[in-house]
Amino acid sequence: MVLADDDEVRALNLQYRGIDDTTDVLAFPMQEGQGADVCPGLLGDVVVSVEQAARQAPSGDLERELVRLLVHGLCHLLGLDHGTRREAALMQAEERRLLGALGIEGGVV
Repeated sequence: MVLADDDEVRALNLQYRGIDDTTDVLAFPMQEGQGADVCPGLLGDVVVSVEQAARQAPSGDLERELVRLLVHGLCHLLGLDHGTRREAALMQAEERRLLGALGIEGGVV
């Protein structure tokens, strides 16, 4: 996981997604495209904006929010998405499962 500030995340979001805005988490899969065969077990990178995480952290619990965002990014690396209601429900269920395994109750990112 890469911890970044809003400016870094905004630049990555613009460069790779064409969106000129910050976001809380970006996932960069390494299982596809050129070089995917270099290290087949490596899923990819998760980049989190610490500033955005702090703004949206429930009750100011930044550590918990960072873990939630890491799990969200990991789900993207595992191929899950939230583009449709069905996809979002599947992704949220997996996020809850993973967070529960980590001892973190409630909510999804």
